Amino acid sequence: MLDATTRSGGTATASPRATAAELAVAVPPATTASPATPTGFGARCMRVLLSPWSRLFLLVALLAAGACTVLLFEPQRLLTQGWPPQLGGAAAALVFTVAYGVCTVAFVPRPLLNLAAGALFGSQLGLGVALAGTVLGAGIAFCLGRALGQDALRPLLRGRWLKAADGQLSRHGFRSMLAVRLFPGVPFWAANYCAAFSRMGLPPFLLATGLGSIPNTAAYAVAGARASTPTSPAFLIAMACIALPALAGAVVAWRKRHRLRQL
Repeated sequence: MLDATTRSGGTATASPRATAAELAVAVPPATTASPATPTGFGARCMRVLLSPWSRLFLLVALLAAGACTVLLFEPQRLLTQGWPPQLGGAAAALVFTVAYGVCTVAFVPRPLLNLAAGALFGSQLGLGVALAGTVLGAGIAFCLGRALGQDALRPLLRGRWLKAADGQLSRHGFRSMLAVRLFPGVPFWAANYCAAFSRMGLPPFLLATGLGSIPNTAAYAVAGARASTPTSPAFLIAMACIALPALAGAVVAWRKRHRLRQL
């Protein structure tokens, strides 16, 4: 290896080891800059507003506002006063469908809305708009509950009943929701939000809601359409179709009461 200066001419010649050492000292190691995390007042407010409990509070406020609106406007007056005369045909069906869905989110009982659909539009069209409104309302409630309430309420599922319902809807969502819709007993809004807080998917929820709601909705629509002739065979058959599933649901619940107590 050569020295820093040669003995013959005195010319300075740097050794490769010295050059590498100088370069290592001269060039500092590269540092990876981490992105700055916003810590200002606005960022803290945004985190609070987007927290699970804030979103749950927003959900409760929306539902309370919807219930108060229903109490003020009293949609049940459609059964006695009829549909506004300026609306008719497809526009009336579309408006009623949207109003049906919004009213179910605001806790208006579906039997009342189904009777109104049959009284206003007849049996067939009344069944169509009532089913469309049912699926629309269930979808709105499911999306609201999933977006605003699931993160806050899922950690609270500690009771045996709640865990059992959550497990059933998460593992067997379609058939469980289909059974809930076919046999009355569970309120419509309660089934919607229970499904939203579980891990059930939206497509099977909507499909089970649409299929399972057909028999009960058809019975109420026919009863509403034939309410002016309560002694007609169609009205009597519709009332029987309403009463028999309710009776069957009560019998099943009575026979399963011991199992329900063990949950």
